[in-house]
Amino acid sequence: MKILALDLGKSKTVACIFDSESGEHRFTTIRTQRPDVLKLLSESAWDRVVMEIGPSAGWIDDLAVGLGLTVEVANVNHEAWRWRNVKCKTDRLDALKLARLCSMNQVPGVYMPSPVVRQRRSLIEYRAKLVSRQTAIKNSIRAILMQQGLSLAAGKSGWTDKSLKSLVELARPMEQVTAEDLWRGQLSVELEALAAAVKLIRQVSEKLNQLAESNVPIAAVQSIPGIGPRTAEAIVAVIDDPHRFKNKKQVGSYVGLTPRKYQSGNSDRQGRISGQGNRLLRSLLVQSAWMALRRSPWARRVFQQVTRGAPGRRKVAIIAVARRLLIAAWAMLRDGTAWQEPTSSPAAPAQA
Repeated sequence: MKILALDLGKSKTVACIFDSESGEHRFTTIRTQRPDVLKLLSESAWDRVVMEIGPSAGWIDDLAVGLGLTVEVANVNHEAWRWRNVKCKTDRLDALKLARLCSMNQVPGVYMPSPVVRQRRSLIEYRAKLVSRQTAIKNSIRAILMQQGLSLAAGKSGWTDKSLKSLVELARPMEQVTAEDLWRGQLSVELEALAAAVKLIRQVSEKLNQLAESNVPIAAVQSIPGIGPRTAEAIVAVIDDPHRFKNKKQVGSYVGLTPRKYQSGNSDRQGRISGQGNRLLRSLLVQSAWMALRRSPWARRVFQQVTRGAPGRRKVAIIAVARRLLIAAWAMLRDGTAWQEPTSSPAAPAQA
């Protein structure tokens, strides 16, 4: 079997051409650019192409699949791929390790979504980054005011039109401020950055809303109590094909909402959630879980059953609710059914 293993880098890619029968191999280095990669992929009828997951993996996978090649994408966070106690680690050794694992059918694979789904995931994550940027700017503005002994109303009240108008009155263009009131110039710059961030968030949100209008799965998931448009679109984009999961445990594990397991001899315990998978979706699900407590008797029953009256278990309980919201959404997407509020008492959930 002739294997092409690619160790992808930002500017260059090291390729290992590996013969699984003889074990012979050789290396070549190319630029991580479409013409170079396409030329390498077209050089031979590769039995398999294997590479790590990364920023460039998507479009290279598209090129290889377009040429009719079999592609394997390795999950670099898997135990089989981690380097431990090694004195030498190079790009060539990475590529060779990929090739050898592939020849033994031991590549810890990861699901590669279609280009359309990848684009949507990217836009969802981009909006989250813009929101984080907006939050950082707001925190900077509060810090500027605090340094001058001034204050701003807490929470959303500090960012109403009236509050922003008062901030604009305090600010001065940087070219007009003196050495004694430089903070006013800094405030002016931050207000401009805030306005730009708000505008960008609005543009991206409008596009996401437009994409969701004709998306039946997003509308279905959004009918679950506590789940809003941003969480619904993230669930649909991350799950993508619901039939690729065999059971609810795989779904929870994929998003990192299942507990770590420690078993050795007579010891068998569960720890914190694994935290693997999509961090943004995990965060959105936890936020939705708190909202669900207000709107769904079923969610409150799950929460109360896990807390068992102990305030210290509230975090564990909210993770359990988030996991159940995800599983409910997955089941709806898989079966094409609508949301129905469960009436029976939930089974005892696993520890989170």
